[in-house]
Amino acid sequence: MELVIKILVALVAALHCYFAYLEMFAWTSRGPKIFKTIPAAQFASTKVMAGNQGLYNGFLAAGLIWSLLITNPEWKQHVSLFFLGCVAIAGIYGAVTVSIRIFFIQAAPALAAIILLVLFSGV
Repeated sequence: MELVIKILVALVAALHCYFAYLEMFAWTSRGPKIFKTIPAAQFASTKVMAGNQGLYNGFLAAGLIWSLLITNPEWKQHVSLFFLGCVAIAGIYGAVTVSIRIFFIQAAPALAAIILLVLFSGV
């Protein structure tokens, strides 16, 4: 089960690395292809805002990657739970305020990892 938890945490981290890249570096090129509900003309004017949002996603990814490198089991669990909790809350907020799809893309994997960590971590 420990391997499944690590894979889920790594998946959530990878997703947030991608979100950071998309929002910080590819907002005006890839953004309109992904976020079809936003008028294409708005991407240029929201580039700085998206970049800021991407930076936060990068911090979440960094925290999750850090949690995978910690060797102390108790500390590892606490750090993982903190960053997964941040991701889950952000995903739930996005689902309520923007699109239910955000729940399935962002919050659900984080919640699955949280549940497995709590049930099977052994700490």
